Amino acid sequence: MDTRSRLLDLLAQRSARRGTFTLASGRQSDLYIDCRLTTMHPEGLALIGPLGLHEIGERGWHPDSIGGLTLGADPVSYAIAYASALAGMPTRAFTVRKEAKTHGTGKLIEGPYQTGDRVVVIEDVITTGGSALKAVEAVRAAGGLVVGVLAVVDREEGGREAIEAAGLEVASLARAAEIVARM
Repeated sequence: MDTRSRLLDLLAQRSARRGTFTLASGRQSDLYIDCRLTTMHPEGLALIGPLGLHEIGERGWHPDSIGGLTLGADPVSYAIAYASALAGMPTRAFTVRKEAKTHGTGKLIEGPYQTGDRVVVIEDVITTGGSALKAVEAVRAAGGLVVGVLAVVDREEGGREAIEAAGLEVASLARAAEIVARM
């Protein structure tokens, strides 16, 4: 079984649920995809790192750093950063806080992000695109150049289009329809 196919199986088995759910966007859905149940699992991390790195390379994005809004983007960013080190092309990972700290340095972006970095914004699940666009705004405000957005899952509910309307290319490792087909 190839790596992507195994990731789709894990997402279907561990992360996808049917029922009645209110999503982070406020929308109601009969499908909930909690990517953290896959992205924080050792096998999920081992799959997502190389797959994400490969997708970034295929797009020709060549980032200096990767990251997105905490908590969903964190394990994905770290897995890709680790895979990049193993591949001999280290890419730094960072986290965007939901709000700037009110103590210390008051940072919104934590980690080894540097002003002027070429950045791929990471997202676990894209629904409306709001979280990714919030991370894009934070990176741009900190002097970064966002070269693309990479998600583990695109729910195919308009988020990709919203991010593309903001002038950014979007890639995903899986689509909701592919996961549902394996449930």
